[in-house]
Amino acid sequence: MVAISPQRELYLKKMSEKLSLSFDLLHDDGNKVASQYGLTFTLPNELRIIYGGFGIDLPKVNGDDSWTLPMPARIIIDQRGVIRSMDADPDYTVRTDPQKTLEILKLLTVK
Repeated sequence: MVAISPQRELYLKKMSEKLSLSFDLLHDDGNKVASQYGLTFTLPNELRIIYGGFGIDLPKVNGDDSWTLPMPARIIIDQRGVIRSMDADPDYTVRTDPQKTLEILKLLTVK
């Protein structure tokens, strides 16, 4: 299992240490991987101002000035590179239940 984020490695390392994660966090430079899956969106100017008001410097954290973010998604890809399941929602508050992911993984490992 891995997580992929547009955040630069420095920020990913801090997050991994803070949360004591047991899986890798990979940097998606410029959201290239997320874009290939159709999961990116560009923040409109109004949201950029709001982010700035909260002290969020997205260009600094992500290492580019595109103001793009990925939608939260869970993708299960088998060892042959075939996508077996995918959940994504443009509403960042909607996240896949980890139990659902485990159930799908169990189905894929049953032979």
